[in-house]
Amino acid sequence: QVRLVESGGGLVQAGGSLRLSCVVSGSIPSINAMGWYRQAPGKQRELVATITSGGSTNYADSVKGRFTISRDNARNTVYLQMNSLKPEDTAVYYCYVNQNLGVLEFNYWGQGTQVTVSS
Repeated sequence: QVRLVESGGGLVQAGGSLRLSCVVSGSIPSINAMGWYRQAPGKQRELVATITSGGSTNYADSVKGRFTISRDNARNTVYLQMNSLKPEDTAVYYCYVNQNLGVLEFNYWGQGTQVTVSS
């Protein structure tokens, strides 16, 4: 059974930092990409950052230069280092894994971790 478990969220003052972790347990062959989405109250879920199996990264414009995504394949873990946090970064952050089987694609999701940035 596949599970994605996030950790590292919390309450931080503006300008502070947090590091989110997502551990993937269970076997997911043919992983295409891993990454993070977030959803603020009353807003749609939005992409924050992704990292492909080849190590290419992509960021939302709103977090470029402040957030860094990385992965440790040996530990089946993806990280999101968040620096210079702003109140508008407040959201529930969700880890995801995209599996590409050629004809089919699947997305696996974690349960989410709350990040709250106070002004």
